[in-house]
Amino acid sequence: MQKYRLLASLILFTAIVSGQNIEKKELNNDEEEIITEKGLDFKLMPFLSYNRNLEFMFGGIPMVMYRIDKEDMVSPKSISGVSAVYTTNQSYFIALFNKFYFKEDKWRATFFMVTGDHNSQFFVDDLDNSGFYDYGTKTTIVSGGLQRQIISHIFGGLTYTYSHYDTVYEDDLNPPSVTSTHGLELNFLADTRDAVYYPKSGNKIKLRWISYPEWFSNDFSSNKIRSEFNKYISVRKEKDVIAARFAGQFGLGDVVFEQQVTIGGKDIRGYSEGKYRGDGLLALQGEYRYNFNDKMGLVGFAGLATIYGSDTASFNWDMYPGIGAGYRYTAFKDVKFNIGLDAAFGKDDWGVYFRIGEAF
Repeated sequence: MQKYRLLASLILFTAIVSGQNIEKKELNNDEEEIITEKGLDFKLMPFLSYNRNLEFMFGGIPMVMYRIDKEDMVSPKSISGVSAVYTTNQSYFIALFNKFYFKEDKWRATFFMVTGDHNSQFFVDDLDNSGFYDYGTKTTIVSGGLQRQIISHIFGGLTYTYSHYDTVYEDDLNPPSVTSTHGLELNFLADTRDAVYYPKSGNKIKLRWISYPEWFSNDFSSNKIRSEFNKYISVRKEKDVIAARFAGQFGLGDVVFEQQVTIGGKDIRGYSEGKYRGDGLLALQGEYRYNFNDKMGLVGFAGLATIYGSDTASFNWDMYPGIGAGYRYTAFKDVKFNIGLDAAFGKDDWGVYFRIGEAF
């Protein structure tokens, strides 16, 4: 049954993408001229995915790419969008996201907001009946950040993030909790990529220190360190890309339940049950990006992760592999911005992932 669900997802995704191509070809000349004059490139993306936790996920994502200053041909194009997603386990998410590049790429900014009701599960093994227990979290997150180029390819910046969580647990396993956090982030970025949306060469090195101090209206004091190192190498006469990534997330202090990390998603695909949860994570992965024409491609990837600070001691510092493959379709051709689907398998787990942009 799981194989048929995956096949159905791939068929539906391909049909939607094909429909977008037909619709685009049917645009008349006047519509194309209006889009060109405004310097806007608008797309309405479908969202379709499945995992063992949220089950089927579907929705829509209208997105637009543009230049803040039409005379600025140095800065990458900025992107803004809205996503609305509903899942068959009765979760929903509505998000607004923006990435801004301006002043000849001397400045970069982000603004993100999401609200939703997240029904999920976590694993407990120290009770009479070990297993998965459900929880539901009503979440609101608002985040804004600004980065400035310090020297060539080196950026530094600040980000503020407000998060509000209202969580209830199955069978009152834990008491209901309402948590609001105010996070201050100091970040540094070394970026030598030849492109921000589909790099074929260069590195991206990012270090983030996120603090939740008590003096900033937080109930508990904690800190996070997040680090990443991405490497891109062009191959096959610059048609394809080999990409590699190391990521580390380190929780320090009183890390609340909602701020813990779970193996799965961006840093190690193939885990969707939410079983392996802890205060920190280390992950290493590689990906081959094969482009068989200008609009479509395939990816193959594999990775390995570990966690620490789990309430289940046997999970700590164990190895969690992931392997999979995916399909890519170029939605914004002039900057090669891809969407796609990935299928991945992990340790007694698996997942299907809808991609907006590359995994890393």
